[in-house]
Amino acid sequence: MTSDLTALLSTLVACDSVNPSLVHGGAGETQIADLIERWAEEAGLEAERLEATPGRPSVLARARGKGGGRTLLLCAHLDTVGVEGMADPHTPRIDGDRLFGRGAYDMKAGVAAALVAAREAARLGLAGDVVVAAVADEEHASLGVQEALRHVSADAAVVTEPTELELVVAHKGFVWTEIEITGRSAHGSRPHLGVDAIAKMGSVLTALEQLDRALADRSHPLLGRASVHASVIEGGAELSSYPARCTLGLERRTLPGETGKQIAAEVESLLERSRTADRALRASQRTLLVRDPFEIDRDEALVTLASDVAAEVLRAPVRIGGASYWADSAFIASAGIPTVLFGPGGEGAHASDEWVSLSDTASVARTLVGLAARLCA
Repeated sequence: MTSDLTALLSTLVACDSVNPSLVHGGAGETQIADLIERWAEEAGLEAERLEATPGRPSVLARARGKGGGRTLLLCAHLDTVGVEGMADPHTPRIDGDRLFGRGAYDMKAGVAAALVAAREAARLGLAGDVVVAAVADEEHASLGVQEALRHVSADAAVVTEPTELELVVAHKGFVWTEIEITGRSAHGSRPHLGVDAIAKMGSVLTALEQLDRALADRSHPLLGRASVHASVIEGGAELSSYPARCTLGLERRTLPGETGKQIAAEVESLLERSRTADRALRASQRTLLVRDPFEIDRDEALVTLASDVAAEVLRAPVRIGGASYWADSAFIASAGIPTVLFGPGGEGAHASDEWVSLSDTASVARTLVGLAARLCA
């Protein structure tokens, strides 16, 4: 299994799949989806291409069972972030246990482990199905997993994001919000006519800093504290004019139990405090994107089963923890499918030097096979 896994991972890393929604002219998922379709068919799996958004395909690769058993969904994304600052980003390089290249860690190792696990599960004669959802666009809007969930149902799911061989049962969510301050444009020599929208954003930034300090008291045992930060600020047209508009983009990282509606109310309260300090302040907000946090009860049967299987493969107790990042697991769990995350170790997600552990990737694949053997029997 190990040599096949390394060969497949190398082929996946060699395939440019930079998300075009993040990087203008990015290759997208077409070529890598073609590759996975061919690999799945040669491996004896059923392959179904999904492409509701033209040029952004996902692939469902199914190890069909004999019938009457439970279905295990394995989910991994195909897209990567950009390659600026990298030398030969799509030339896989092996150095000892490490395979280098864009996407090796985040998360083509997870794709390879899931596909090889499905191939091995198909040889076991299981009653239930093992389905790999190799999905598009996780790094931007998660078009792929949302489309996949319209075509497949499952009794349990594993998202193979890199977790350092930790069984992840919770992760943060996030809310993106834009705040707009309206001023009045005027020539710089006529201060009595102008209202400086950029300067008036100052009270909002101060209130934002106060909110972040207050959020330090709101924490989760596996995820740590909630947080908020200013991400992007824009305003003004030229040095000799008062700016009529200033916008601030902010990100609020959320904990399980927090909702987009609650965060909108939180931001509105922040703006109200700023209006109290400056009665002339004209401020509004709009929510740009909400991605819910994720959590599964540690007593859920899937957590116990996955932990037991992984411990057998690793010959050591498996750590149970949480992830600070967001993942497609939130969508899968929201569809009513019990879900955990389990993936290899490495370094360099979204960085210029990215690598994944080959031995960890093999351990992930073996764990997935063992899980399928018990859950889908």
